[in-house]
Amino acid sequence: MSQLIKISLLARYEIAREGLRNILSGESFQIQASVSDAAALLDTQGRIADDVDDHVIVVDGGDTGFGLDAARRIAAKKEHARLALLFDHYVFEDVVEAFQLGVDAVIIKEILCAPLVESIKLVALGEKVFPSQLVNNLTSWVPAALGGDWKSSAASVGLSDREIEILESIMAGMANKVIARQFGICEATVKVHVKAILRKLGVENRTQAATWGVKNGLGEPVQLNLREVRPARAPTRPR
Repeated sequence: MSQLIKISLLARYEIAREGLRNILSGESFQIQASVSDAAALLDTQGRIADDVDDHVIVVDGGDTGFGLDAARRIAAKKEHARLALLFDHYVFEDVVEAFQLGVDAVIIKEILCAPLVESIKLVALGEKVFPSQLVNNLTSWVPAALGGDWKSSAASVGLSDREIEILESIMAGMANKVIARQFGICEATVKVHVKAILRKLGVENRTQAATWGVKNGLGEPVQLNLREVRPARAPTRPR
């Protein structure tokens, strides 16, 4: 890529923004914004300013709450700009939610500076970047997914046939209204089933329920094309 990659930095604290500025300042990048609020990245029309392919918005998500909220707001206001999200720690559910929101990269901040720079360059080229820990999760699920033992897993927690169907719909990313139309039932009934599913699985939200389904072989996570993503961490240095 011959032209400079435009970079906008979003972080709650100035020290985080300045740290990223120091890492990314160089011949490949042009820092054009450094802000603490996603609203500052919008133009007068309420869209992301300079919404082009070679513009990467780098968000320091901290402990994920700030980052996911920022990603949600930015993703709704952009069309072409890329979005890279940095987290302090790896949490599978947060990574999945981030990609479902439309981010192009999730990077855990244990990464070294040089690989971080290369990861941002990949994002600018249209690649997806994901934490290497995600591979470990998926690898551990393959035996369950291939074993076809999901019926016994569902039975062990007391899921009914209808609840299994609705769980599969949740895993497919369907909203309650869509699920209701699919099965010819009212939305209120779907909500009752969803609450029952969460209670029986011992989880708090739909993302965690979908995670349970993947681990137990009901299907695959949606909106996460693993053929497009590349690991972001540097190889371990020999001691």
